[in-house]
Amino acid sequence: MRDFAALIEGLAFTPGRNGKLRLIADYLARTPDPARGYGLAALTGDLSFRQVKPAAIRALIAERTDPVLFGWSYDYVGDLAETVSLMWPASAPAGQAPTLTQVVERFAAARRGEVPALLDGWLSALDESGRFALLKLVTGGMRVGVSARLAKLALAEWGKVDINEIEELWHGFEPPYEELFVWLDGRGPRPVPATGLGFRPLMLSNPLDEAALAGMDPAAYRAEYKWDGARVQLAAENNRVRIYSRAGDEISAAFPDLADAAMGLHAVLDGELLVADAGTAPDGVAIRPFNDLQQRLNRKKVTAPLMRTHPAHLRLYDILFEGDEDLRPLPFDARRARLEAWQARTQPDRMDLSPLVPFADWEELAELRSVLRDASVEGLMLKQGDSPYLPGRPKGPWFKWKRTALTLDCVLMYAQRGHGKRSSFYSDFTFGAWRDGEAGRELTPVGKAYFGFTDAELVELDRWVRRNTVNRFGPVREVEPGLVLEVAFDSVQRSRRHKSGLAMRFPRISRIRWEKPAEEADRLESLEAMLPDSLLAGAAPAD
Repeated sequence: MRDFAALIEGLAFTPGRNGKLRLIADYLARTPDPARGYGLAALTGDLSFRQVKPAAIRALIAERTDPVLFGWSYDYVGDLAETVSLMWPASAPAGQAPTLTQVVERFAAARRGEVPALLDGWLSALDESGRFALLKLVTGGMRVGVSARLAKLALAEWGKVDINEIEELWHGFEPPYEELFVWLDGRGPRPVPATGLGFRPLMLSNPLDEAALAGMDPAAYRAEYKWDGARVQLAAENNRVRIYSRAGDEISAAFPDLADAAMGLHAVLDGELLVADAGTAPDGVAIRPFNDLQQRLNRKKVTAPLMRTHPAHLRLYDILFEGDEDLRPLPFDARRARLEAWQARTQPDRMDLSPLVPFADWEELAELRSVLRDASVEGLMLKQGDSPYLPGRPKGPWFKWKRTALTLDCVLMYAQRGHGKRSSFYSDFTFGAWRDGEAGRELTPVGKAYFGFTDAELVELDRWVRRNTVNRFGPVREVEPGLVLEVAFDSVQRSRRHKSGLAMRFPRISRIRWEKPAEEADRLESLEAMLPDSLLAGAAPAD
């Protein structure tokens, strides 16, 4: 564990991206198999220790420290692994410190009842850094500023191959990825996954600089709606189906209804995952707000009632493979023609085409965008007709032209500490709008945001929260209603999950209104007036 602990500690205290890449590459170069593969899997989130629960860790530390002291310490530190690693009583090592490989393989074979004894012995045998790394490993919350993509990029740079090769091979192998390391070490050929259902890196767009439109030829571009769902890739082959998020995480288990609909197909498709009701709109499919899709996201299992009330739907943008034929080198116009022909021929359930938006010039398209406020549309996409499907975010071929953000002046109500390098700051803010209650004017929460401000502004916000706290609820502080935040968001939807009955989409703090009195902040009616016309007309609210 010593080398892995040093890596985790180094990553936690290295702010720069290039520095983190060097640390990971150095770890891969000097660590033998299978430990380096397990370390890489820990950083990418591909190791799971389901039998290790945070409650078991809390129970262990409660036996060795004062529970009240631990509670106050945990509230201040904001991280369970860091708090336990620092508070674990120093003593003579209870046994030999485990290696990373021993930890992974022993937990893989352990029953839940054996976990506390294993943790107890290992925590007592390790120093503070080792305890921290062990607990981060088994709880699955690294929070050291390394995304799965960055870890794979470090692997690619160390192995001197393109990151897209790593992405395409990644899902064909399991930790500790010995086949990949044989190839990257130069000890064998490029491995071939046992299935063609691996993830292909998505082609992404760049934000449109509207000033650049004058120099762009409208005839060279195709326009589509940017649907407000989740971008996914669906790979189907020989009655096997996998659904991937845009980051390459497999999410098939959360959408078995869509996977079942794709059985028998042989293609790799790019599209937007939505919740939709078939046969309830003039075009045959009514797209529901993103808030409905959230009920299906991030679930390991999904119930039959939820699938009935929130049916999954895939709106198709592109086709990457038809059968075994790789269509990515073709221009967009040719791929679009192949997609339309494929869809007409197969007519798959729970799928339809994202329509192209006709336009003659940029002025016409800008006018359309200016009135675009449908609950299921975020804006427009512009794609060059001759562009091949390139992985990553190439500059030039594709642009996203999002609709103008909505804003509302809200009052700060609650604050909570962040995680990682923000664990010492109150950085997660809940804000509200005014409404008339039984006892008179009152604030009701309308959203929560934790970005949009600078580091310097975070320091000022944290100081204000500490000086104006009126109540505490565990890690949450209630503050005096005296600070106005201008909140920007993409849209608003009805929601039964929120006390106000409304939910903001992508809220972020755009400005701190230090000068504005709290009583002059906006009312709930102002937010309700921003609802799309379809919802104002009385459509059923989302769960």
